[in-house]
Amino acid sequence: MPASSPPAAPAPDQPTEGKKPLSNLAQRLIFGVLGAVALLGCVWYSAWTFALFFAAVQAKMLLEFYRMMRAGGYQPAKWLGLAASVVIFAAVNIYSGISHYLHLPSFKGGYTVYPSLRADDEAYAGMGASNEMFDATFLMGTLPKIYAGFGAVLLLLMLALVMWEMAKWPKEKHPFINVSTAYGGLFYVSLPMSLLSLIAFGGNGQYDYRRIFALLFLVWCSDIGAYAAGKTFGKHKLAPKISPGKTWEGAVGGFLLTLAMGWALGYWLTDLSLTYRLVAAGTVAVFGPLGDLAESMLKRSVDVKDSGTIMPGHGGLLDRFDAFLFILPVLALLQLLLG
Repeated sequence: MPASSPPAAPAPDQPTEGKKPLSNLAQRLIFGVLGAVALLGCVWYSAWTFALFFAAVQAKMLLEFYRMMRAGGYQPAKWLGLAASVVIFAAVNIYSGISHYLHLPSFKGGYTVYPSLRADDEAYAGMGASNEMFDATFLMGTLPKIYAGFGAVLLLLMLALVMWEMAKWPKEKHPFINVSTAYGGLFYVSLPMSLLSLIAFGGNGQYDYRRIFALLFLVWCSDIGAYAAGKTFGKHKLAPKISPGKTWEGAVGGFLLTLAMGWALGYWLTDLSLTYRLVAAGTVAVFGPLGDLAESMLKRSVDVKDSGTIMPGHGGLLDRFDAFLFILPVLALLQLLLG
């Protein structure tokens, strides 16, 4: 009887060519476009989508800040800090937009300390006294109660941050450093980002997505102008110990392109004077790079490359919105003074 032949060995799997991972440039392009569409869409659609989007953005930015602080050896109570950040954002948003949300009559000239620089003040001069009295009566009776509630909740959360460290003592050896780190995130991230609502609702309390679009265009022009001029002409380092890639030539290029955009926005935002637009553009061009440098210093101090990974190729949201943290307080002051 012939010997049976051994079973044939299974054919080896045919090698399949693996998919090449996306390059960093492709990731930046794809996720940059997706992020821009989400950002512009939420800002354009309504005041509610604007508020929800940026409430989530500032919350994620704060969590990224706390993550970097933990990488540096600190232990902030992130969830209590996060709750406080939402209260701050909601308070500023309601203060800025209560007339819009409740469909109240508003003083279209804006509430300012100095004479307004709006180009169309004469068109807004004829508001009826009855509307003004209704608006003032409602706000005087309701707004203080709303803010008393916000203030009480915020104070309790601030105290809770201290009590949380008391509960962990003596396991945590530096309780007030942790508390200060948690507070620091609120002042560095959440409070400035909350001021975006003041810009969105302007001096008359009515939401105008064009103001946020204009701010975004100015910030993007500052970045693009600085990058292009720095790559082409850059020789003199701006802050080599913090960000070796930034140059004075790039800063000048960003400044000039931002001013050009500020001038061009007059064709769209006809209610804002040229003086106002150029002052706002100059603010973005000067304070935007400072915000970027501040976050670069923060990352170097805790030895972190990116604040997060939510946007592949772009890092975290704190990396994307770091300029806003210095721009918005100055623009909010400009809003108060000039309308």
